[in-house]
Amino acid sequence: MIIPSKTNQIEMERDTLVRLENVELTLDSDVILRDATFSLLSGEFVYVIGRVGSGKSSLLRALYAELPVAGGQASIMGYDLHGISLRDTAGLRRRLGIVFQDFQLLTDRTVRRNLEFVLRATGWKNPDDIDRRITETLRQTGIPDKAERMPHELSGGEQQRVHLARVLYQLLLARHGNDEYRVLMLDEPTASLDPRHQLQLLSAVYTLAHEENVAALVIVHDLNLAAGCCDRLLLLGQGRVAACGTPAQVLTPDTLRQVYGVEATVLPHPNQPGRPLVVF
Repeated sequence: MIIPSKTNQIEMERDTLVRLENVELTLDSDVILRDATFSLLSGEFVYVIGRVGSGKSSLLRALYAELPVAGGQASIMGYDLHGISLRDTAGLRRRLGIVFQDFQLLTDRTVRRNLEFVLRATGWKNPDDIDRRITETLRQTGIPDKAERMPHELSGGEQQRVHLARVLYQLLLARHGNDEYRVLMLDEPTASLDPRHQLQLLSAVYTLAHEENVAALVIVHDLNLAAGCCDRLLLLGQGRVAACGTPAQVLTPDTLRQVYGVEATVLPHPNQPGRPLVVF
């Protein structure tokens, strides 16, 4: 169901796209995440970090209404995730862009046809407009020369960038619809990319968040990558939210020791003022 908003709360609710209060997530009776409190604002770019098995992917799946919320209060864009109906789940997912680790492209279509399929499904009809949009998106995602390739001819990283291009379509096209806000969630989008394309991809998402008022929640494992380009970090550890704040607030030697069990030195980044550099 849609959570009703009081008149004096409308602006706050419009800006707070994700709200978790003391949320508990379980899988096969095992508690994955407990007492999780977090909010995500429109136009905000937040990295989710933490050890393997800390609940990062489960959090995204819960926000996608794929994993039930076992306890606490959870909402996304006004949708109450507790017992959400199939109809509301469909409505919610139309307003979300998400890239899971197990993404799939249409294997019988070229890159261009994969992207064209999304455009036509969302109402684009003019062939010239479709062609221009595809060309621009492939350029933005760093694969301008892969339009006529089949999915099996692409590397894992190239396939991931095609899938990201499809998600970016959904978000960019939504600007012209009736829904005012959108949320983009990416589960380790840089896992198969070289450093150049990691930075290129994340820069595109960061720009989208800030210029188009889209909220982005992105899972990464590289702490220095996370420190370099975001508004906040959400650190999960031992089944809880261990820390949430700016990179300088979250990436401290004590916190890294408690969550990751490692000794680390945190220095000022030589090329990015105000950002930390983690040395193990």
